[in-house]
Amino acid sequence: MRFPGWFICVLTVLVFFSAQAAEPVVSKARAVRERGDFKQAATVLNSALANKNLSEAERKQLSYEIDLLERIRKDFSLTKEQLFSRLEKAVRDITTAEFEGWLKEGRFENRTIDGTTYYSGTSVSNLFWRESGVETRRIFPRDKSAQHRAMLENARLIKQSATWNKPYVLPHELEVTMTVTVKSNAVPPGETIRAWLPVPREYPFQDGFKLLESSSLRHLADESSSIRSAYLEQTSGSNGTKFQIKYLYSTHAIRFEFPPAKMTPKKTTDKSVKQFIREAPHVVFTPAIRKLSKEIVGQEKDPVRKARMIYDWIGRNIQYSYALEYSTIPNISQYCASKGYGDCGQQALLFITLCREQGIPARWQSGWFLFPGGKNIHDWTEIYLEPHGWVPVDVEVGGAILQYATSLTLEERKELHDFYFGGLDQYRMIANSDHSQTLNPPKQTFRSDDVDFQRGELEWGNQNLYFDKYSYDLQWRKVK
Repeated sequence: MRFPGWFICVLTVLVFFSAQAAEPVVSKARAVRERGDFKQAATVLNSALANKNLSEAERKQLSYEIDLLERIRKDFSLTKEQLFSRLEKAVRDITTAEFEGWLKEGRFENRTIDGTTYYSGTSVSNLFWRESGVETRRIFPRDKSAQHRAMLENARLIKQSATWNKPYVLPHELEVTMTVTVKSNAVPPGETIRAWLPVPREYPFQDGFKLLESSSLRHLADESSSIRSAYLEQTSGSNGTKFQIKYLYSTHAIRFEFPPAKMTPKKTTDKSVKQFIREAPHVVFTPAIRKLSKEIVGQEKDPVRKARMIYDWIGRNIQYSYALEYSTIPNISQYCASKGYGDCGQQALLFITLCREQGIPARWQSGWFLFPGGKNIHDWTEIYLEPHGWVPVDVEVGGAILQYATSLTLEERKELHDFYFGGLDQYRMIANSDHSQTLNPPKQTFRSDDVDFQRGELEWGNQNLYFDKYSYDLQWRKVK
């Protein structure tokens, strides 16, 4: 009897897996996936899961790899025809020949999945970021000039208010309401849904947190947590399930100055700081990163100047781009460097990696950017510089202003770009002081975003609720 090829593949995996741990099967499935054969990758993983001798950790690892296949499919959701249809609705006077030219030039991120080429769902938006000439052809133009002017005026006010000994200024008290709504068909009625929502952590410039209301709070993480969350539980309803928290907190603007005469750069011996010089998930000193780092800083020794050179290089050379989900990218910093584009978190991780490779302590900081007219989830960084301590650096905002805020003069753009190295506006909600951290209490299932934490994380039973299963919203107002 002659067996079909797929049967031989499954049988081989089962025999192999009976004597091996999960890792070789995962590696095999990833290799098959990278060749574009998602169906075969799923077959390899599901066949391995049939082994009854798996440990819980191995079963979870295999299940995550299966889930990852679907996450990638969600990121790459457009066929060629669908992409062109969307472009026709967004770009004035687009032609088929022009579109074909963009395809040949690789303007759109794509992935071959089971024999068909699919394009990223953010392809149209990213075209405007990456192709300056196309911006003037928007059918529905965007006008950010008022926001950019307000950001510049605010930065000037912060600089006027801050002093060497008083870097935290212009406090605001904000009231925030965050709502996460699970879709009606995502969870069967009567099941317990577990939710983690981000809340402000304690900093010298962010304090006074006070929980006002909660739909179903079960636990509030410590105020110094590197990934601070409010944990809630509710029973799912037939018409969806809504989680909500309302709170107050105070936030300050920040501005550090770096006149060389007052700086005494030195290496810290503080263990809590030295951990941020090491490699970490997505912070990997690959040969390409080491080469790039050396090219940027040259023979410079001063840590302030080295960090500023890295900041300026990213601002000039890395374009903004809406990102694929972080959980689908093996090494985000390397991805950003090699592509030449990235969103706020990707640029932040590239900056962190290049700084750490140069011995400069650098860490993640993230939550929400609440500047009027520009509210969004957002990531940036902090670097440790004596004698100040932890200093904010918002590499993406600085770079985006430099490249895209064309309603400002070049000198004004440079001024605002300069501000975000050592400065931060007072319109932030900061929940995280490091990336790839563990929630408290930990999720039983795997995370939807295993790097960042801004949109909330949800699960029920033994199933994660991915981002397409719920919506999130954050509203705020200034109290004083």
